[in-house]
Amino acid sequence: MNNINLTISYTDGTEKAVTAIAADLVAFEIKFDISIARLEKEVRLTHLMFIAWNIEKRTGSTKDEFEKWIETVSGVSADDSKK
Repeated sequence: MNNINLTISYTDGTEKAVTAIAADLVAFEIKFDISIARLEKEVRLTHLMFIAWNIEKRTGSTKDEFEKWIETVSGVSADDSKK
């Protein structure tokens, strides 16, 4: 599985490009009990938000729990380009 590149748009107008690594993808699979491969067919906003939050939490960019963190986010989009 390739890494997933995301762009997080925050409510303050800033954007941040992030990359999900294996730890983030495994956390997704544990949380939702589905294969990361299903994202291509069944993308949900909650799934992308969770992966983005897990990246931010893993890298120390946020200490907020998921529900609090998403209050600061206006959107998350998948980026097909290479970082």
